[in-house]
Amino acid sequence: MNKSYSVGISGTGSCLPERELTNFDIEKMVDTTDEWIRTRTGICSRRVADDQTATSDLSTKAALKALEDANLKPEDIDLIIVATVTPDMAFPSTACIVQKNLGALKAAAFDIEAACSGFLYALTIGEQFIKNGVYKNALIIGAETLTKILDWEDRNTCVLFGDGAGAVVIERTEEGYGILSSYLGADGGNGEALIQPAGGSRIPASLNSVENKLHYVKMDGSEVFKFAVRVMAKAAMEAINRGGLNIEDVDFLIPHQANIRIIEAASKRLNIPMEKIYVNLDKYGNMSAASVPVALDEAVKKGLIKKDDMVVLVAFGGGLTWGSTLLKWSK
Repeated sequence: MNKSYSVGISGTGSCLPERELTNFDIEKMVDTTDEWIRTRTGICSRRVADDQTATSDLSTKAALKALEDANLKPEDIDLIIVATVTPDMAFPSTACIVQKNLGALKAAAFDIEAACSGFLYALTIGEQFIKNGVYKNALIIGAETLTKILDWEDRNTCVLFGDGAGAVVIERTEEGYGILSSYLGADGGNGEALIQPAGGSRIPASLNSVENKLHYVKMDGSEVFKFAVRVMAKAAMEAINRGGLNIEDVDFLIPHQANIRIIEAASKRLNIPMEKIYVNLDKYGNMSAASVPVALDEAVKKGLIKKDDMVVLVAFGGGLTWGSTLLKWSK
């Protein structure tokens, strides 16, 4: 029987564009107010990448920080997975561009797409390679430049999203530490609730698709909200149960940063106090696949997560998809 290794996070890093777009800035662009956005979402500002900055650029900077934190060099890395719905281009993959930027010459590289759940999908995929002894380490990145695919005349979506990238290095760790359980799920039957209709093989780019704004994010906000409230607590509990723990054993929860009301609803359903939940959506908005790794990096750097802590990561997103991971922090 092949040996199975424990897999933990040995380094974290993040990168956010410098430009900050506040609710007051958005007030000048569409029919909305700072109060309306804050009370319904909890968002006060978000970061916006400039025209010269692509998803791979943010990914590369976040990756370098994670590698430094893990005391590894790019040439040590066996695998790079980038989770994104805003790749630089259809192909090559953003992960291959990051590999080139880093000089990570021996790494296999590919992208995965599970929208806001993407980072947890990528983390779970990467874990399998190391757990089974195929690779010794992997660089897992969640990165988005969502502001490039927003309709800035649609007040229902343009107020919600921001740009950023978060990265982690995962490698073998001592037994009993690292990732204890994971849970991934999908409901493709409700995928129309959050969609970018054009740009693929169903509706290739054309003058008509551009004029009809089909390359922008379209969202049924109330449907996504109902789904998120229902699935976030359920997904977190599934990972906790699979790890053989109870809710009382959890020291810290890092949720996807979409809406403060969704996070507060999860807090109530799980009976976890808000003090144990990390929130930064007020500063960055919804960064899709980047939300969880950026929040994790901030929480670790602030000393809120310490060795032996039980940490739950949980997300939901387009697809519709969801994912959760339970870790015993090993660093």
